[in-house]
Amino acid sequence: MKNWISAARLRTLPLSISGIFLGSLLAAYQGQFDGLLFALACVTTLLLQVLSNYANDYGDGIKGTDKDRTGEKRAVASGDISAESMKKAVKIMAVLSGISALALIALAYLPDHIELFATYVVLGIASVWAAISYTVGDKAYGYRALGDVFVFVFFGLVSVIGTYMLFTKTFDAILLLPAAAIGLLSTAVLNLNNMRDIPQDKRANKNTVAVMLGLFYAKYYHAFLLFTPFALALIYILQQPVIEWFQFAYLILLIPAILLMIKVGNTQEYKMLDAELKKMALLALAFALIFGFGMLMTTAV
Repeated sequence: MKNWISAARLRTLPLSISGIFLGSLLAAYQGQFDGLLFALACVTTLLLQVLSNYANDYGDGIKGTDKDRTGEKRAVASGDISAESMKKAVKIMAVLSGISALALIALAYLPDHIELFATYVVLGIASVWAAISYTVGDKAYGYRALGDVFVFVFFGLVSVIGTYMLFTKTFDAILLLPAAAIGLLSTAVLNLNNMRDIPQDKRANKNTVAVMLGLFYAKYYHAFLLFTPFALALIYILQQPVIEWFQFAYLILLIPAILLMIKVGNTQEYKMLDAELKKMALLALAFALIFGFGMLMTTAV
């Protein structure tokens, strides 16, 4: 059991629910919230994240990408879990994720919103596919420098806007701003991970954005991913009918963001970046919570 828990990579889970939290808080800001829907959305997202982690462990393990890797040990590459057992676990998690997602969207949209239900079924299938196909298969998109795009879309746009619509049943284009903010912060976590793994990814022919850019330019890319969300959130706030000082509380996170960027910018040893991954994931979660609650608090004024 210890090996399976380790393979689930618990430190990635806070990041996976950042978009759920923000989407839920923004829906509550609009006067729409349901505790059961929120709980099911969190469960579904966590199952999808564990599915993704297991699939990533399996895919990189059988390709040899994780051999002599830096950072957290991988179960298949180390031999702690056999490739066949991990493959079975991926299938089980895919089924559990699908069941949870189906229950969530059925509760949210049936019987009055059939079209939205059908749309979310497609999104659910796409989410399961994306979780598995990052490293699994001959055409794994994580090996073709597309991981950043998929993380931005699914951890940002789909997570925030998709969650918001579970409660409100409506779409508002301005939500693209906070959704993109979380998407960029989530992509920053992946980029940091990929910067750390540049040497072994090159050896394994895993073509990530960090590999394409090289460590020097990947740091500039990281700065863009890290600081752009603060501007996007500011634009969103300034478009609101009521603006209060506490809506800007999220800007306090510029302090840890700057400190993190200084550390990343000054680091020349790939393995030293591993220690910053948890900080980056927690920063994304803190951003979602502080920004979301800042918006929600305006309804109490």
